[in-house]
Amino acid sequence: MVFWSFLPSGYLSYGRSDESYRQPNCIPSLPLKIAQLTTANAASGMAVDDECKLKFLELKAKRTHRFIIYKIDEKKKMVVVDKVGEPVLNYDDFAASLPANECRYAIFDYDFVTEENCQKSKIFFIAWSPDTSRVRSKMIYASSKERFKRELDGIQVELQATDQGEVGLDVIKGRAN
Repeated sequence: MVFWSFLPSGYLSYGRSDESYRQPNCIPSLPLKIAQLTTANAASGMAVDDECKLKFLELKAKRTHRFIIYKIDEKKKMVVVDKVGEPVLNYDDFAASLPANECRYAIFDYDFVTEENCQKSKIFFIAWSPDTSRVRSKMIYASSKERFKRELDGIQVELQATDQGEVGLDVIKGRAN
């Protein structure tokens, strides 16, 4: 049986019930500082800025934004907020905000009326990776996507798009129902 324990010093220790974690054949990189586990993505090394989570919570709970576009700042090695759309903006404004040659993550709050005449809303996560963007950028965004999505609790629909046709309003409407 494997066990993990958090030490008061902020370190994580590892052990097995049949051998001590001090033995050399256990994971040599441990103990780890807890901060190392929470700030960076193991696959891509990208952390998530707190403002990203805050803006998402504002969109989800307070409905103060129609959309949020995120980008990866390669110098900071962090996902940051690129652009925020006011609640009065529509889908066309959102689509115009996606850059033609650069990858982005986007959240879009789509309001619609069901066949039963009920007002509903769905939160879309869109991984925008145009064919014309750099290969390195596509790889970084692809390897960071899952961890970033885990930081944003409440995403209802996910889309992967490489051109405007794959994220058109008709696609959004189809996936919302």
